[in-house]
Amino acid sequence: MDKQFIGVDIGTSACKAAAFDEDGTVLAQANRPYPVSYPAAGWAEQDPEAWWAAACDALGDVLRQGAVDPAKIRGVGVDGQSWSAVAVDEKGRVLAPAPIWMDTRARDICERVSRDVGGERIFSVAGNSFLPSYTTPKMLWFKEERPEVFARTYKFLQSNSFIVLRLTGVMSQDLSQGYGIHFFDMQKLSYDGALAHDLGLSTDLAPPLYACDAVVGTVTEAAAARTGLLPGTPVVAGGLDAACGALGAGVYKAGQTQEQGGQAGGMSICTDRAVPHEKLILSPHVAPGMWLLQGGTVGGGGALRWFRQELGQGMRFDQLTAEAEQVPPGADGLLFLPYMAGERSPIWDPDAKGVFCGLSFGKTRGHMVRAILEGAAFSLEHNLRVAAETGVEVDVLNAMGGASNSVLWTQIKADVTGRRMQVPGSDTATALGAALLAAVGCGVYRDYGEAVSRTIRITRVQEPDWANHEKYQRYMELYLKLYEDLKADFPLFV
Repeated sequence: MDKQFIGVDIGTSACKAAAFDEDGTVLAQANRPYPVSYPAAGWAEQDPEAWWAAACDALGDVLRQGAVDPAKIRGVGVDGQSWSAVAVDEKGRVLAPAPIWMDTRARDICERVSRDVGGERIFSVAGNSFLPSYTTPKMLWFKEERPEVFARTYKFLQSNSFIVLRLTGVMSQDLSQGYGIHFFDMQKLSYDGALAHDLGLSTDLAPPLYACDAVVGTVTEAAAARTGLLPGTPVVAGGLDAACGALGAGVYKAGQTQEQGGQAGGMSICTDRAVPHEKLILSPHVAPGMWLLQGGTVGGGGALRWFRQELGQGMRFDQLTAEAEQVPPGADGLLFLPYMAGERSPIWDPDAKGVFCGLSFGKTRGHMVRAILEGAAFSLEHNLRVAAETGVEVDVLNAMGGASNSVLWTQIKADVTGRRMQVPGSDTATALGAALLAAVGCGVYRDYGEAVSRTIRITRVQEPDWANHEKYQRYMELYLKLYEDLKADFPLFV
């Protein structure tokens, strides 16, 4: 194979870079971590330069492995976590730490703007509610709370567009990440200048829009020296990590659905029209002419990672899940709310807290791990139930992310939701999706149908156990009731 392509994934906890051949085989991959800072209650921010340093190191690691030839790389695609607000000046210099998707510091701004500008008006354009996790409230936060930074800001970038800038010197905004900016018109896929003005912003603060597979520029001499890529290598605009993950899991046609189990958890339902729901998330798909109706929890794999770090006594994830496998469905009445940093859809509650309910002397570590796995599955089911209110139906979930490697966790999700789970072969679905954008954009494949058929294979299918499903439906009602009973008191726990 003389054609190779690279995907770079800017996740919440690490950058992953991977190189693929035309059949989607992983030729090499590398991970480089970076921290999240929590300087105040409701704040979660990262240093974009740490993303770039990790991307350079990960790319260097990939390119030093023998199966990858920089001369054969036809293109690079970059995906990234959503809803960042990377303030840069005209020369692309970072002006402040970037609030990320978990950051809710702008909640008071959201309440005021929704009242003054009109939540319904904003929703009618953006297809998303005006909530603090999104990019727009963070832009306004800089304007109001850091006016010296705002005055010097030339553009606000997303995580992937910042890496594209560092690679090419070009500032861009891919369509799939446009949904974080509320003056991005979800139907027209363009900026709405009048709404931007009424929000107290300007469309000039957002970079020019590009199709996700459009070649934005090529690798500069300076970026080549840092990464090992050859100067002149094409770089496409890239996209949202969840959207690239959906593509990398084979989801590109209406009705297909991706289930994600990484640091966060969630689902993305592919539709051929914009179908908004005020409690869910709507974005353009990276595949042209498609949208994704999404739901996401903050406490997917991140909740299990927290438990392992704090209470796992050095155990591996597979050792923890092996203990959980010995516990019956329902964890003997132990429930877990996975709201470890507030919660996103469908409750949108920045005050929500993680909760174990039902602890007793008879409960073990295995019970707690099982409850965490089930809590993430209950959150998935909650989002699917809300999505059904739009008339969108889901029969099969294509699972991706680290959680999909766990047969137990995948089975729990099948049993809770009552839906078949399919697991694609690649453990690097998100990076693969980003790489496929580059491959299509650079002409390696004629379209996404060919790209998916050539590169993605289902390696495992798990059907729901209907007896377990019936049992889980009872626990699901308790899960929902537990939040309703506690939500008024969550703000007291600070």
